[in-house]
Amino acid sequence: MVETLVVIDPLADLARLEGVPSAVGAATDAVDAVLRDRGLRTITDEHLNRALLAAARANAELTGDPGQWQIGALRLSAELASLAALIRVAPAQALARAHALVARGVVPDSELGKIGSKPEMAARMHSLGELLTRPTSASAIVVGAVAHAEIAVVAPFADASGLIARAAEHLVLIAAGLDPYGVIMVEAGHAESSATYLAALEAYADGSVEGVKGWLLRCAAAVARGAELSASQLPITR
Repeated sequence: MVETLVVIDPLADLARLEGVPSAVGAATDAVDAVLRDRGLRTITDEHLNRALLAAARANAELTGDPGQWQIGALRLSAELASLAALIRVAPAQALARAHALVARGVVPDSELGKIGSKPEMAARMHSLGELLTRPTSASAIVVGAVAHAEIAVVAPFADASGLIARAAEHLVLIAAGLDPYGVIMVEAGHAESSATYLAALEAYADGSVEGVKGWLLRCAAAVARGAELSASQLPITR
């Protein structure tokens, strides 16, 4: 008797939820139109820095206390490229480094890079790490959305968790090559409606299929909107 190896891919199951494939496709097309456009787009350091600054500001705004977190958000934004190299191979290390960047000067140095002590928190972050390092056929948009929601809902880094969650989504997009420069302002896409952003996270936290699907759709829309916000900063050269 021949045994068949069954590979479990829960993210692929989420990616097939009603409406998600088309939303992901639309978001991918929006990014492609901005960055690839028949190879005519040129990304300069100035354009990238401008986009990273805008994304960092949007990320800080969603904390509700941008004055406290803006410097940390800027530090984190500047390190997106290096952290993206880790997020799918050593996610715990990437997230710990992100916390050290974001929370320096806000929490004691001895707490930087450490998650909360609750066993269920550690268990859920371990599960997220397994998802991020496991092969999947799901789009990076779906993977990033789940990473974002899990970190935001579990809040392993206390008040800095939201900042790190939004950055983690962007890190996945960069690592997958969807946004290789880190110029798509997905954080700004989320920040355009903070009320619906928080409501969608709450619905995801409930664990219902509709709640999870709604969150995936919202993240796809945020990626598409982030691409639109970036488009005006990227000239076409011929």
